[in-house]
Amino acid sequence: MQLIYIGNRFKYQTEAVMKLFLPAQKFSFVYMTPEEQKNGLTIPAEDEMAEFCLSSDGDGITVSVNVRYDGRTERESVTLPLGSDDEVCEFVMSKLLYLCMSRLTGITSEWGILTGVRPVKQVHRAMKSGLDREGAIKLLKEKFLVSDSKCAIACDTAEVQKPILSRLEKSGGKTFGLYVSIPFCPTRCSYCSFISQSAQGQSVKRLIPPYIENLCDEIRRTGEITASLGMLPDTVYFGGGTPTTLSAEQLARIMRTVAESFDLSLVTEYTIEAGRPDTVTAEKLAAIKENGCTRISVNPQTLNDDVLRAIGRSHTAQQFFDSFELARKSGFTSINTDIIAGLPTDTPESFRATIDGLIRLSPESITVHTLSIKRSSNLNSSDEKQTFMKSPASFMVDHATERLYESGYKPYYMYRQKNMIDNLENIGWVKPGHESLYNIYIMEEVQTIIAVGAAASTKLVDTAGGRMERIFNFKYPVDYNSRFGTVIKRKEEIKDFYAQKK
Repeated sequence: MQLIYIGNRFKYQTEAVMKLFLPAQKFSFVYMTPEEQKNGLTIPAEDEMAEFCLSSDGDGITVSVNVRYDGRTERESVTLPLGSDDEVCEFVMSKLLYLCMSRLTGITSEWGILTGVRPVKQVHRAMKSGLDREGAIKLLKEKFLVSDSKCAIACDTAEVQKPILSRLEKSGGKTFGLYVSIPFCPTRCSYCSFISQSAQGQSVKRLIPPYIENLCDEIRRTGEITASLGMLPDTVYFGGGTPTTLSAEQLARIMRTVAESFDLSLVTEYTIEAGRPDTVTAEKLAAIKENGCTRISVNPQTLNDDVLRAIGRSHTAQQFFDSFELARKSGFTSINTDIIAGLPTDTPESFRATIDGLIRLSPESITVHTLSIKRSSNLNSSDEKQTFMKSPASFMVDHATERLYESGYKPYYMYRQKNMIDNLENIGWVKPGHESLYNIYIMEEVQTIIAVGAAASTKLVDTAGGRMERIFNFKYPVDYNSRFGTVIKRKEEIKDFYAQKK
């Protein structure tokens, strides 16, 4: 399909909206000026196309959309006041496109034209402007065309977060979250797009010891920098990958380095992802418990063994149950479990059994993800790519929402990704009092997250000044190891950021 832009380059948002309706479609892009159009510049138009035009005269700025799809045509046009900025024009153009495509396809998105990662931010923004819950819902519905059910869950999430964010504001910006990246997994799942290195093979096993050596060095240097700035962590989060791919001794060494390098007196939450049940052992659980971990995540993704095989997870549902029981016996009183709606070969009945099985276990939190087909995942190149949009993911998510509300869980953080089935969302559900502070802070972008390790992304946040900057480490462990000097040098940018704040 051809997307033609006349007098504008509003590709990012319009393409995102178009993908709500045509997620597997490939687009070609053409740009031209209004003068070129008037002078008769011809474009070899495809049978299916969308034309986005921005023009102005003495009366105002005209935003128009013309779409031809499946043998039919729809048009929308609005005139805005002179002086309307690009952000406003792009938003209006995206809304007009949504209206055209909805009429052409019969499809409506429950999130309307909200394509961003953090929909709850819109609720917080509305409430800070003085709107109550009803006002925020009205704004989401009228401005962004969000459905009643998604408005409700976004507002519920914001209300759970509100007292937690209020406490953070009182810290004066002197706390941060520490993220430690362990980018190794026992095997790679077919849907995964994270930077994770399969730990199979001797070459990778040889890569891990120098990686840990460098990681500990980066942790020590980062601790020196934050101490010089008078900053203390209040959360620690080990993610990946699968941190428990490492041995108990290796995990303990990294955790001891964290304790030696940072003042952990303010840390109230220390999470380690034991995401793959086939990596969980009593020895590893004892090591991480002894070194300060208070919260773990053991993730089945599904309790259907056939689906586990289809996505390349080399464990069974029974192994998950065994690992969960082992974690309880090891003294963990805050356990999260992740599942994914829309996995290949999964069915509504199978997904319902997964939700019911987890609720019977009564973990402190259950995170319900929706499958997102990423370019770098193995699933993106398989035959499943052609059928994933036919997945009953909406039913699965709706059922999970109903059952979790009934069972006393509340939504406490939410985020969305590109190419998610049915334009849905990921939601963390929690028993009150067990909310993950780290997850809330990073999703709402209200606190600095300082990250170490391969593929780690430090996000420096100055809420008072409205500034945000990122520092990226090299993605792959081999590059992280070979260019470690540059990694350490980049950490000095933390001091530069806070010097500007002063």
